[in-house]
Amino acid sequence: MKSTSQVRRITRHKRVRARVHGTALCPRVSVFRSSKHMQVQIINDESGKTLFGMSDAVLKTKEAKSGRARLLGEAIAKRAQELGISKIVFDRGGYRYHGRVRALADAVRSKGIKF
Repeated sequence: MKSTSQVRRITRHKRVRARVHGTALCPRVSVFRSSKHMQVQIINDESGKTLFGMSDAVLKTKEAKSGRARLLGEAIAKRAQELGISKIVFDRGGYRYHGRVRALADAVRSKGIKF
């Protein structure tokens, strides 16, 4: 049985996903946050394809979790620019826009990707 915090997060995520939709020109950035790591995918919802994904587990650094999230955001932005993506929609996955999620979003924005 799922805990009530998981159920509430999934409910929030469904509410966010009802409004957020990625296209080929403006794909969706989907965030998953576990207790130790963070994973991000860039998705074109029109074709149902994941353009690419990345995790902070591959980053070789001794940073704290929010520091790794910042580095992950910078890496995601660099890879997106290589693919010609300049604008995205941000799907926070039902997580509060706080801490690691905010650090990731701010890092992506600081590298020139528009939300």
